[in-house]
Amino acid sequence: MKHFLRWTFILAIVIALVAIGAVACDDDETEEPTTPATGEPTAPATEAPDKESYKIGAVLSITGPASHLGEPEKNTAEMMEDSINAAGGINGHPIEVIIYDTETNAEKCATMVDRLIDQDDVLAIVGPTTSGNSLAIIDRINQAETTLISCAASAGIVNPVTPWVFKTPQTDKEAVAEIYGYMQKQGLANIAIITDTSGFGAGGKDFLLDDADGYGITVVKAQEFTSGDTSMQSQLTVIKGTDAEAVICWATDKESAIVALDMETLKMEIPLYCSHGIANPAFIEQAGSAADGVVFPAGKLLFADKVADDDPQKQVLVDYIADYEAIYGEGTVSTFGGHLYDALSMVVIALESVDEGASTADARAQVRDEIEQITEFPGTGGMFTMSPENHLGMAPGSLGMVMIVDGEWTLAP
Repeated sequence: MKHFLRWTFILAIVIALVAIGAVACDDDETEEPTTPATGEPTAPATEAPDKESYKIGAVLSITGPASHLGEPEKNTAEMMEDSINAAGGINGHPIEVIIYDTETNAEKCATMVDRLIDQDDVLAIVGPTTSGNSLAIIDRINQAETTLISCAASAGIVNPVTPWVFKTPQTDKEAVAEIYGYMQKQGLANIAIITDTSGFGAGGKDFLLDDADGYGITVVKAQEFTSGDTSMQSQLTVIKGTDAEAVICWATDKESAIVALDMETLKMEIPLYCSHGIANPAFIEQAGSAADGVVFPAGKLLFADKVADDDPQKQVLVDYIADYEAIYGEGTVSTFGGHLYDALSMVVIALESVDEGASTADARAQVRDEIEQITEFPGTGGMFTMSPENHLGMAPGSLGMVMIVDGEWTLAP
């Protein structure tokens, strides 16, 4: 891990050098940044030194319904690739992060995973962005004996544990517990839920229904919508006719923003709670004033300035925010880029121990074994200790409740 900490330390210097170079270049010499065409990998960020590169795959929702989540993941992968290679790579090996766009489509995701494993000979894969895409490739990953570290929330990704699949985000079950615990303290007893039919939404719905009784909460009405729907007013009108004291929406940013806007249009006065799938500036941008008052669980990245200085995550959070926003702009950081940071960091840590000259199969096995032994790793999402029985390994206390006030994230009262 000491090498990885060295790469983290040097990142600020690398960013400064990049910025100086950009200022020094004439406009005519500046090239537009490239984005991966559908099904095409991005080019390596830096020229390779003498040693062969370590190839890492990334399958991300750069386009499609979850693009607002996949874009910060892609940005983070490219940022880390640049910084690690600028620091000399891993034991002299540069890394090459081969990024494919899944278009938020499970079939496309499976095709890209096949390409990464069979043609690109990657040693591990990070992503996918969404739960549905992640669940769709678990069997293929285990058959190919290639490590996957998912950036999606569903508990079903790692429960039951399978040999080659790990994940970094907090699970939907943990997020439901955080919301219900907060609601209980607010004295709420009757609620309604509105959930996406996607893998993420379906998983959240199951836990919302199954766990409500334990908090003295009754779900008086459950409604659904499909990803891509542009109005939820009919479902919300049904909810409005009940005695629900609050609404929980379980989806990512786009559809959750529509729910917030439609509740405002219908003049619904009860509060809106959302999943950790909205921990993205895009939700606030899309919902506008309707975002104010929305409450949701999120990792510490959104309130890093409130995290105690002696918290082992503090420095990682502060550094990641500074590094990301130095490149992509103030206020652009989200927990989704953080999930990729944690996943790729674990792969990097594992690659430090790969034997020189190991075959692709042996290197893949060594990466898997090293990740399963990671202990007390401070990530943006939490503290991670993996084991053969736990392929998330996140310590309790990784989430907090956030309220949007005047378009800004604040700790919920």
